[in-house]
Amino acid sequence: MNRRGFLGAGARLGLAATLSRPAVAQNAAAQVLRVIPQANLTSLDPFWTTAVVTLNHGYLVYDTLTAVDSKGVPKPQMAEGWEVGDEGRSWTFTLRQGLRFHDGAPVLARDCVASVTRWAKRDAFGQVLWMAVDALEALDDRRLRFRLKMPFPYLALALGKSSSPAFIMPQRLAEVDAFTQIREAIGSGPFRFIANEWNPGQKAVWEKFAQYVPRDEAADGLAGGKMAKVPRVEWTVISDPATAAAAMSTGEQDYWEYPLHDLLPMLKRSRDLVVQQRLTEGTYGCLRLNHLQKPFDNVAIRRAVAMAVDQRDYLRAVAGEGPDAWGECPGVFTCGTPLSNETGSGILKTRNVEQARAALKAAGYAGERVVVVAPGDYPQINALSLVTADLLQRIGMNVELVSTDWGTLVQRRTSREPVEKGGWSVFHTTSPGTSLNLPPIHLMLRANGKDAWFGWPDDPEIERLRAAWLQAADAAEGKRIADALNARAMDTIPYIPLGFYWQPSVWRRSLAGVQPSSSTTFWNIEKT
Repeated sequence: MNRRGFLGAGARLGLAATLSRPAVAQNAAAQVLRVIPQANLTSLDPFWTTAVVTLNHGYLVYDTLTAVDSKGVPKPQMAEGWEVGDEGRSWTFTLRQGLRFHDGAPVLARDCVASVTRWAKRDAFGQVLWMAVDALEALDDRRLRFRLKMPFPYLALALGKSSSPAFIMPQRLAEVDAFTQIREAIGSGPFRFIANEWNPGQKAVWEKFAQYVPRDEAADGLAGGKMAKVPRVEWTVISDPATAAAAMSTGEQDYWEYPLHDLLPMLKRSRDLVVQQRLTEGTYGCLRLNHLQKPFDNVAIRRAVAMAVDQRDYLRAVAGEGPDAWGECPGVFTCGTPLSNETGSGILKTRNVEQARAALKAAGYAGERVVVVAPGDYPQINALSLVTADLLQRIGMNVELVSTDWGTLVQRRTSREPVEKGGWSVFHTTSPGTSLNLPPIHLMLRANGKDAWFGWPDDPEIERLRAAWLQAADAAEGKRIADALNARAMDTIPYIPLGFYWQPSVWRRSLAGVQPSSSTTFWNIEKT
């Protein structure tokens, strides 16, 4: 694989471009945090989509009852605190005083009840939690209570985990069907979304919410005090990496979330820029197959593809040859965490195109068209997509590569139709390690058919093991169940793990307060 060919000539243009900066614009820019986001913001609904760009928008606009600190421990956030009673079957949360939504309305317990209910219908961990919930009710304006059928010690973690937390929105929005996108972004977070300046594909804007009430304690991970230290945050979509690099170099932009790895050496040479690994977890690549439609409704065909995959090809395509830039991880759980294992992972160590071609033929592949959807404006995921398209062709599949933008891909992957009617066969995504370290959080391991994440795998045994892990008597039993989950996933291939790479960010040295985090947030950052 020639990764230079994958990433395109635009990334090799260097930093020659220079953008004019009138004095008036410079003065205005001093009040604005200008960000090049990882992708185009096309959906405002953090429950409808798991797109990380929408999650990042969510952290600007919304707040959560709980939030995880830098060690992954859930702490009170909107909640003043909580009480657990009835031998773990009752959890009562009390809201902090003075919380308000961006439309001026007070945040009430009934808003939280509606928000958590909507979130639980879409989120993998929320669905597991909901099976244990007997009732969720508002006791008064500030208190809400979970009554559980059985103890659920992970409740506070579920509500405030770093990926897809239970963001709180007004009841009128939270009561919209969970499978219908909300088109309005009203939260109670440190920034409010400026809807009339949103131009999908170009620009999105947030302004400081003057009535936000931060916690008193210092920020720690995603917990603690969230201070809006700039009056305005602007995201500008710049899909060409060379243009983005030039904008950072000349000071037209302040922060680039996902710079192209090819450009990192050049960016590091600038005295005005900081190139740093801000995200505290590696970024894990995931190859997702459509289990509803041919040919990947056939497990033997899914296994044939897995035999051909070499994680090293994917990781080099994204992050280059640097020995510290990426790592193989031939299992479904985050490498280096307690549940990580390679039980049954031999299929991902086969790395043999000829063997995969023979297995594909034996599985009865009949030449069905395989549509690989690739986001041309998202270099990292585009690189993964191009490696797969080439690999599938080499093992003998009839491949159609569809190049589109990330926002369109996020919409298209919701389709359950066959490819002849606008559906899809393969797409790729990435996930932080914190989203893959525990069975109930692991979105890719949800295998409950029509209610599963896009791709819709259906495997009752995976679901049984996920539920069993929550009831494990001790860590040793939990580890045995995790080993069995990995083995089962390697048998049935709900998705194909592609290893992990480190994704640095770039920001101007004029920014202060940029702290490591498991998600990209913009509170507590100021311009000096």
